[in-house]
Amino acid sequence: MVWEVILWIIFFLINMALIASTLYQIVCLSDLESDYMNPYESSSRINAVVIPEMVLHGMCSFLLLVMGYWFMFLLTLPIAIYNSMLYINRRHLIDVTEVFRYVDAEKRYRIAKLAVYLFLFVLVVIRSVVAGKFSDILEPFHPTNEDLDILSHVLEF
Repeated sequence: MVWEVILWIIFFLINMALIASTLYQIVCLSDLESDYMNPYESSSRINAVVIPEMVLHGMCSFLLLVMGYWFMFLLTLPIAIYNSMLYINRRHLIDVTEVFRYVDAEKRYRIAKLAVYLFLFVLVVIRSVVAGKFSDILEPFHPTNEDLDILSHVLEF
């Protein structure tokens, strides 16, 4: 039971890191598009977070598969397959010389990834709340004595 709570916290943290990484890449591409950043700087910033994001996404997909959350695993599977194909074909990094040619496509791809990550985030939060696993952690902080209930004393007046 405690392991499941720890697992949901890990899923939450992984999902937040994936959302932050994708948002960072979208901002870098938008800055490049509006000419606030040069192509070398934008490419180097995006390329620095591509591999860690792929590893984190693969770890999230693997944990979802092992734990048996099939719907969430099938939701993350297309991105994992696409990331694998990009890595095998050595197209996972953004080329500095070709960056302006693919800005729109890269931006749309990252916006689609962001939508999937946000949907996965909603599922993780709903699944953890519905399961009631976080209430086990907070149980020692709930008052059990009626004398400690301040709200009922306020409402008596």
